[in-house]
Amino acid sequence: MCTCVSCRKKMGTLSKALCLLLLFCTLAAADTGGAPKYKDPKQPLGARIRDLMNRMTLQEKIGQMVQIERTVATPDVMKNYFIGNVLSGGGSVPAPKATPEAWVNMVNEIQKAALSTRLGIPMIYGIDAVHGHNNVDPMLLKRIGEATALEVRATGIPYAFAPCIAVCRDPRWGRCYESYSEDYRIVQEMTEIIPGLQGDLTTERRGVPFVGGKSKVAACAKHFVGDGGTVRGIDENNTVIDSNGLYGIHMPGYYKAINKGVATVMVSYSALNDLRMHANKELVTGFLKDKLKFRGFVISDWQGIDRITNPPHLNYSYSVYAGISAGIDMIMVPYNYTEFIDEINSQIKSNLIPMSRIDDAVKRILRVKFTMGLFEEPLADLTFANQLGSKEHRELAREAVRKSLVLLKNGKKGDKPLLPLPKNTGKILVAGTHADNLGYQCGGWTITWQGLDGNDLTIGTTILAAVKNTVAPTTQVVYNQNPDANFVKSGEFDYAIVVVGEPPYAEMYGDSTNLTISEPGPSTIGNVCGSVKCVVVVVSGRPVVMEPYVSTIDALVAAWLPGTEGQGVADALFGDYGFTGKLARTWFKSVDQLPMNVGDQQYDPLYPFGFGLTTQPSKL
Repeated sequence: MCTCVSCRKKMGTLSKALCLLLLFCTLAAADTGGAPKYKDPKQPLGARIRDLMNRMTLQEKIGQMVQIERTVATPDVMKNYFIGNVLSGGGSVPAPKATPEAWVNMVNEIQKAALSTRLGIPMIYGIDAVHGHNNVDPMLLKRIGEATALEVRATGIPYAFAPCIAVCRDPRWGRCYESYSEDYRIVQEMTEIIPGLQGDLTTERRGVPFVGGKSKVAACAKHFVGDGGTVRGIDENNTVIDSNGLYGIHMPGYYKAINKGVATVMVSYSALNDLRMHANKELVTGFLKDKLKFRGFVISDWQGIDRITNPPHLNYSYSVYAGISAGIDMIMVPYNYTEFIDEINSQIKSNLIPMSRIDDAVKRILRVKFTMGLFEEPLADLTFANQLGSKEHRELAREAVRKSLVLLKNGKKGDKPLLPLPKNTGKILVAGTHADNLGYQCGGWTITWQGLDGNDLTIGTTILAAVKNTVAPTTQVVYNQNPDANFVKSGEFDYAIVVVGEPPYAEMYGDSTNLTISEPGPSTIGNVCGSVKCVVVVVSGRPVVMEPYVSTIDALVAAWLPGTEGQGVADALFGDYGFTGKLARTWFKSVDQLPMNVGDQQYDPLYPFGFGLTTQPSKL
């Protein structure tokens, strides 16, 4: 050992430095309570992700990539398979007409199981919240997004599979009502629902997911990409299109969504030029992730990888390989999660799927979870329970209804306009299958996947009830769902309101080759409108065949799917508010014209894109 004075001085200096370093480390550890770096919210996001991933086993990483249905998410399943994600399928509820408390308790029980694992990684729970259609008002839709986020959070859920930013190019498609328009520019504008759901970006962070606190939810732009352009509008079918059409029509909505910080993107069941999107590495990884710099996670649709093959599940090994290799990060395998876990394990061990792909997926999923604040506040509470169906939200929905209405006809040639209707009159007739049916007003994705029939599904106002609420006390309102011509002629009615349309449907069950209104709608129109002045209100998820009846009808209103707030329809019919809505999609004459969209060389619609008559509010 050296004993010279200079060396002793140097050793003394080093000892002091080491002491200071040890003191700093001790203080730092005390500041975090000795907790791992990933549990410290003061640490940079990237550092938290890296620290957690360095601690994770392969099985824990695979668990983060799995999303299962709540009915199989038992505590043992969550713990034994390290499941990172759960969802409610259509109609999957803790109990019929469950309260917010029942929802919150259910979500928390699943979350507690996830937190009890070695690393305590919180799970993310997702649910569908389909909203929009003809609300061509971005700021209104942002407010709808804000209300939706609060109501989803009221049930303890932090993740909504919305919005659908498909560009529906053929109304025969059963999901057309989930699309905002046939025009990509409107769809781009309507991505304003994303900051409504997630909150406004505080800084320019292109591609980085953003969720602004417990009153917001992670959003999901779907279905990537081209789902609205399938041949003949057949759900999950093939979209045949060139690059100009793909990037000029179906992709622009995603540019806006990513710029607004959308947290997740869901891949479409459909194929693009014969290649299933769940297996399309060029677009999912090459374009969405690499070119657009999307840094959230990509999620499959329900059993989406199974449907890479036809028939589904024909070659599951290939489907798992193709889906993961394409760049899908979270796999929705509602029930067969063990089969998926076994298969992906096998392919990793045989080097078919590289660990770099697994790490990319897990990093993206954790990035969203950290951004959502789930590590700090994983458990839900009843803070927002009073927001569910609140008066303020019902008023917002009512506003959305009346602004979405499109007045297509108002008076026969040479006659005075029929609308707005007088409130104070002798006797009026209300007819039609959709006049007193809340389930029909709400359509699919309401309580259950395919929607419901009748008025016993939730609180709301039917159009018939709204009419009765609006007219003068001395005005007699007679309701007959399907009156014959003699009844109408003998009734001495001053005018009639006929409400007809489509039954509820969702996805492929809504695909239609004829797009006709439901029976007995046509005969109701004929019996009523042939004998008395009438306004026909069409309740539907899309334009339907109306040309055969237009000459008989005095006034025609497209009400789309007004949901629970039928009072919004009466607001405009009776002149409390004027009609202002414009068509966000072309209203065709006959189905043999389809597909037909604005800008087509052959364009001869019944009512063109952007059409809509206006009225002024009645003077009191």
